[in-house]
This record gives sequence, C-alpha cells and structure tokens, in this order.
Amino acid sequence: MPTETDLLIRLDDLSDPRIAAFMEEHLQDMRATSPPESVHALDMNKLRQPDIAFWTAWLNEPAGPMLAATAAIKRLDAEHAELKSMRTAAALRGRGLARRMLRHVLAEARQRGYRRLSLETGTQAFFEPAHQLYASEGFVVCGPFGSYRLDPHSCYMTLALA
Repeated sequence: MPTETDLLIRLDDLSDPRIAAFMEEHLQDMRATSPPESVHALDMNKLRQPDIAFWTAWLNEPAGPMLAATAAIKRLDAEHAELKSMRTAAALRGRGLARRMLRHVLAEARQRGYRRLSLETGTQAFFEPAHQLYASEGFVVCGPFGSYRLDPHSCYMTLALA
C-alpha cells in the first residue's frame, strides 16, 4: 500500500494531458455502465468551471509520477457542495487510494466552510465498492439534491460536515 510520502495530492488546473486521458476513461466507464440519461460525470470543459475544485493524486514511481486518483467538489451554495469525479486508476484499486482521496476532499470541503457534501453515483453492481466506501465514511442515502431528479439508476448520498 502506498505510504504518505508515495502519494502527492494537489489542487490541479487540469492542464496535464494525462488528466484528460484519465477522465476520458472515467467517462467511458460511466457510459458503459449507466444509461445515457443517467450519466452525470463531467467532461473536461465542465470540470474547468469556477465553481469546481479538482484534485489529483500522484504516485511517486521510478519512471516518474503516475496519476493515481482524482476527485472534485462542485459548489452548490455557500454551505453545500457535491462530490464529483471520484476515480482511482483501475490498476491501483483496492489499495486505499480512494479512501485517502475522499478524506482529503472532505477536509478541503470543511476548510472551505461547507456544512454538507452530497454525491450521485450509480446503482449498478459496478458502483458497489463506491457505495461501501462512502457509507464507511459516514455518507447516508438521501433523495435527489440540486438539479437531480429521481432516477432508478442513481443513488444519492450526503454527509453533514459540521
């Protein structure tokens, strides 16, 4: 399992082309798993909006830094944000990187003054590890929030940060 010194998490400007490729894989997974009307993953243009903060996690590897994980928060209002673009590289899943990334983003959300963090994820078996991770960090199932509507392919979760 990577140690603290092996992983660098940074607020990112999305200029590195490796991020675009990583996020394209994310979009492909979401499109392959959920019906088109239920895919809520953001493309690179939407991730570059001023209401979104985006973090990348890089592993120190002998061949150079490797993009290991991503996460973002989208401001919904002064006290409420949405978790977006949580992804761990397929080859690195099961090593605790998603939990470290999620905890980093939770700390950042608290620091930014948010009192609630909510998320939307899929209901298919592919998303079960995500459901377990979020529940283990205190997220609970809730109804749709923001502009979301009831959707049998979406699971909504929320966490009070106060």
